[in-house]
Amino acid sequence: MSGDHDRLLWNEAVERMSRDALRTLQLNRLKRQIAYNYTNSEFYRGKFAAVGAVPADVQSFEDFTRLPLMTKDEHRRAQVEGLERYGDPLRLINCAPINKVVRINSTSGTTGMPTFYAVTAHDIAVINEMHARKYWRAGIRPGHIMLQALSLSMFTGGLPLSQGIQNLGACVVPVGIEGGTRRVLEHIEMLHPKAIIATPSFGQYLIEEAPKLTGKPAHELGLHWFFCAGEPGGGMPEVRRALADGFGAKIFDHTGGGHAFHGISRDEPPEQYSGMYFVSEDHCILEIVDPQTKASIPLNDGASGEMVFTFIDWEGGPFLRYALGDIIQVWTSPCVSGWPGLRFKIMGRADDMLIVKGANVYPQAIQNLVVSFQPRVTGHFRIRLPKAGPLVQPPLRLAIEHAAGFGGAALTALDGEIVARCREELRFSPTIEWLAPETLPRESNKVRLIEIDNKLGL
Repeated sequence: MSGDHDRLLWNEAVERMSRDALRTLQLNRLKRQIAYNYTNSEFYRGKFAAVGAVPADVQSFEDFTRLPLMTKDEHRRAQVEGLERYGDPLRLINCAPINKVVRINSTSGTTGMPTFYAVTAHDIAVINEMHARKYWRAGIRPGHIMLQALSLSMFTGGLPLSQGIQNLGACVVPVGIEGGTRRVLEHIEMLHPKAIIATPSFGQYLIEEAPKLTGKPAHELGLHWFFCAGEPGGGMPEVRRALADGFGAKIFDHTGGGHAFHGISRDEPPEQYSGMYFVSEDHCILEIVDPQTKASIPLNDGASGEMVFTFIDWEGGPFLRYALGDIIQVWTSPCVSGWPGLRFKIMGRADDMLIVKGANVYPQAIQNLVVSFQPRVTGHFRIRLPKAGPLVQPPLRLAIEHAAGFGGAALTALDGEIVARCREELRFSPTIEWLAPETLPRESNKVRLIEIDNKLGL
């Protein structure tokens, strides 16, 4: 798409569509998508049969919410069944004939079997469009160089993201993180990219390592944009502040790889983070449900619940009422920024939530609190449990790295401050194990904040 580089939006006609027109478009596409899934997928025919329904029964969004949810575990089971019955993990879910499939995307598989889904040339065009909408809003234009410091393997932040950046007309440097931190920094110094896409934890690690490996602080690397991806952190005020100060860059939280669900935040002060703007409503229907009962919750301003999404106008592996376990809050009221669309903020994951003496505690909230104590801490920590949650027998154990040369009475006082803040803001009182700097591994991909150690329960 071409046009004035100063315009606010990549696709003005679609992104500024009225809510009524958008809902009409969504419902029409939804009806076609449901019929398509039912006709072409044994898995989806089974989902309809489970509630005694056929596609013609869905004539409204309310009818649609009566269909059962799909989970990642169910997705994996369908893959296993497809392998066992047909020798093909995609056979039960994939809806497009293989002669139309041009790529098979995959999740990173960091928590088990990776989940696969096929895309057609049509689907790739949709993905490219969504990436362009996000980065255009952030200010990326043709001529800007963007360094991609995510896993390039089969992860959806790999090739699909590279193609999306190219579709916008910007220049991508897909260096990846497989070659290590030194290689990423070498590419930054030689090619002078204006933007980097990385996990927030890898960004914080680059801030630590830049002086050691380049002889200069990260804010002298010339990066103007830092796009957070792949893990929580981009929406946490203290993490955003650490990245903004460390790189001297604008910080954007965004989501969406090789599929139809895409959102991006605005450039705003870290403490005023207002969530991500959902840019792909014409190709993805967003719902929220009660995390326990799975009952549908109206998308009213300020409502929160477990995120559920459905791809519409999709050919390859369309997701139907897919629940990934993310807990979000949504806002539908107009934003003073002039950016259109509803907003959402990821609060945490339902399966990561811990319950400590009746209080719901999300690891991301602990991370934000710990990072707020920099520079007295490095910002790296782990939650150490004797067994998997959600129920935790108090006290909750935190292993936190203190800063270099920090100890004695100052460390004792810091311990008391962190415990008090946890009690006041998160409603639990932890015990803290203090670690020397760089004790914990610096992972360049997704960081697992929870460690299970069975010996702790002895």
